[in-house]
Amino acid sequence: MADWELYFLFFLIALLYSSVGFGGGSSYLAILALFGVDYLLTHSTALFCNIAVVSGSVYIFHKKGHLDLKKTLPLVAASVPLAFVGGYLPIRENAFFILLGFTLLIAGILTWLKPQIEKLPQNPSGPKSKFQNPVIGGGIGLLSGMVGIGGGIFLAPVLYLTRWAQPKTIAATSSLFILVNSIAGLGGQLAKPDFEIDLKFVLPLLACVILGGQIGVRIAVNHFPAIWVRRATALLIMYVGVRLLLKYV
Repeated sequence: MADWELYFLFFLIALLYSSVGFGGGSSYLAILALFGVDYLLTHSTALFCNIAVVSGSVYIFHKKGHLDLKKTLPLVAASVPLAFVGGYLPIRENAFFILLGFTLLIAGILTWLKPQIEKLPQNPSGPKSKFQNPVIGGGIGLLSGMVGIGGGIFLAPVLYLTRWAQPKTIAATSSLFILVNSIAGLGGQLAKPDFEIDLKFVLPLLACVILGGQIGVRIAVNHFPAIWVRRATALLIMYVGVRLLLKYV
């Protein structure tokens, strides 16, 4: 694929994901894997793009009063240190792609099922245990740091299934969760001696996702058949996940 195709895909991913509070990390990783980008570079690139997209989302959600910081804090407090640890952990190329393959496969399934999950009765009851939020946040944070995503694509379905809050609050919480995990995961990457970043490669992608993210978070994507877009994205993520598993397992 030509560079302009990569730029357009990153712009489109940012626009679509930001409209529902996500950063698009799993799709960035899927696209980069299809392009054959070095696995060390995929970590940092996806995390930088996540940060660029969800920073605007967090600001808008907070401005509109959808972000419940008191309720979100236990999730974030557990996820940040473990996302840093996940980003710092040394992982071989083969093991990374196997883990990424499983992660993308699960993320694709969750993306496909998202409409059904969102239709569950909304009767927020809060966590059933004081350990529920830290366990959820910490587990997702560790996995996110290891593969180079923010974790929102895993967090949101869990919050819907546990009736954690109303949809807009969940979207806002996912955005903040992605932001802090991406920063922590990137911090872990920076602490590693083999950290790799190519600014000539990353900067144009950042410009594309910032533009797409700012558009997506401000307007609903009503001009697209949302269910088709979501399912096409899910199929792409699952396809790349299966392809990686067949190649590296």
